[in-house]
Amino acid sequence: MEALFIFIAKSSALLILFYCAYYFLLRKETFFNSSRWFLLAGLITSIVLPFLVYTKVIFVEPAPVQNWTTTVKNVNPSQLYVSQTVENQSFEINWNLIILAIYAVGLLALIIKFAMDFYSLNSVLKGKEVQQQADFKFIDINENIAPFSYFDYIVYNSSMFTAAELENILEHEKVHSDQNHTVDVLISRVFCLLFWFNPIIWLYKKAILQNLEFIADSEAAKKISDKKAYQYTLLKITTHESCVAITNHFYQSLIKKRIVMLNKNQSKKRNYIKYFAVIPALVIFVLLFQIETIAQEKERKQEQEVAQKEDSVYVLKFHKNSSDKELTQIAEKAKKEHNIDVQVSNVKRNDQNELTSITVEIQKGTGQDQTIQVEGDEPIKSCGIVITTQNNGKKKIDIVTDGGIDEPMVIGNRIVESNGANAPIVRTVPMTPPTPPTPPTFPGGPMPAAPPVDMSKMPKPPVAPANKKDKVAMAKFEKELADFEKKMEDFEPDMSAFEKQVEEIMAKRETIFEKEMEKYEVAMEKFSADMDKYSNEVLDKYGKDSKEYEKSAKIYEQEMRQHELEMKQHEKKMKLHEKELKKLEKESKKS
Repeated sequence: MEALFIFIAKSSALLILFYCAYYFLLRKETFFNSSRWFLLAGLITSIVLPFLVYTKVIFVEPAPVQNWTTTVKNVNPSQLYVSQTVENQSFEINWNLIILAIYAVGLLALIIKFAMDFYSLNSVLKGKEVQQQADFKFIDINENIAPFSYFDYIVYNSSMFTAAELENILEHEKVHSDQNHTVDVLISRVFCLLFWFNPIIWLYKKAILQNLEFIADSEAAKKISDKKAYQYTLLKITTHESCVAITNHFYQSLIKKRIVMLNKNQSKKRNYIKYFAVIPALVIFVLLFQIETIAQEKERKQEQEVAQKEDSVYVLKFHKNSSDKELTQIAEKAKKEHNIDVQVSNVKRNDQNELTSITVEIQKGTGQDQTIQVEGDEPIKSCGIVITTQNNGKKKIDIVTDGGIDEPMVIGNRIVESNGANAPIVRTVPMTPPTPPTPPTFPGGPMPAAPPVDMSKMPKPPVAPANKKDKVAMAKFEKELADFEKKMEDFEPDMSAFEKQVEEIMAKRETIFEKEMEKYEVAMEKFSADMDKYSNEVLDKYGKDSKEYEKSAKIYEQEMRQHELEMKQHEKKMKLHEKELKKLEKESKKS
């Protein structure tokens, strides 16, 4: 699940990168075909690049293995026992499943909408008479819908337009059909299905569709002698709202921008360099997020074997049923194998031949180290002597009484279980790595509502005269057109107060987010230090598996550091994204 979230974050960052590059550098240029391929390349890159990861292996010198030791004398058995507690299981919400369920519901709803759009399109095309001309299939319908193209089909209602207007419309739709713009529309629609939760993909789709209209307008204008008549045709259908989805419509809401781009001078060829501005950003992205560094230790088998030979635990156990012979064997083995003198005295037994009293003196060299002395009428509990040999050859002796030898004992970072007189089972104590802090999220909440717009007061565009050669009628039409454009400018709402409210709210949220990010960075520094300490402890204390354990710990540490860096970059880009959304919202309101 974590890998999926990382992929989504990387893909979203790449989409933002390409969209910002288009919006700030390319959308005002007249290289429409180049912009088309640039936008499509951005979609493909956002899917493919996150999967291309270069793995870099760094070999490091192994740290020396230090054997565990214990220096406890007269050990309290209650401190040596390993307590086992069963925690009450509590109900926990699986947020991963909830997020997946929400995503699946949204995806299913959009798939149904997509299928309904195809059904509507098929209803329009089904049973209609098709006129084949060259590579195009023309369908003249009676429905009151905007002209559109779908692959090689061009659909229109001839009764709604004059012959000249229809000619302009068909030239426009031929460009869509000839250049396969339907493929771009479907690709952008599929990306909106898969990444419906990402707001940037919807803006990206809008940019693709807008650029396709610029291409069709530009190519159609080259084949039409009267460019002004073409613009009048655009104005005539400005208020036409009935369109078929998943097609290229002649109608688009951004009519004003299309007219501006039609009359704009051709961009200078030197401006092509703007398309390459995205390359340094992609290189930085790869260097930061697509190179995985793995630290691997050099071989140290010989050093581990030596350490393991020197590191040993020896257990001498006796209990109420131990015979005099067994007690003698314990003393002989301690002397023979560890050069430790064990003297047993004051041995008393009850009628069942069970030990009720015993004194065990343990000496190493010339000094007395430990003494076990039990007296009473009840049989003794299991007792034992634990001998630990350090890597420097020194020996440490621990005694366990009151039955503690039968329970698992924690010595150093190991669990020692007695298994007979001198065959202990040694297990390493599991170590838990530190938990990384949770990165903060950008504060959300409701935004102020935009000022309402009264659509009933919107001025209607003037109707162009049928006879374009009538100078008086054309002069009157141009005057009415100028008045219409002036009224349209006055009709645009004043968004300054609304923008100020939005900026104040976003400034407060950014302040809160910055403070949380500072706390998060401090927590990540502490986590990094704890992770280094944890890795060193694993290397120093664990046995023959320490190499693999340390390797996994270092990989985990590297992943968390990479995650931290990704989150920082992602949050910075999200703040920039919020600012751009305000500008885009203002732009869309005006258009």
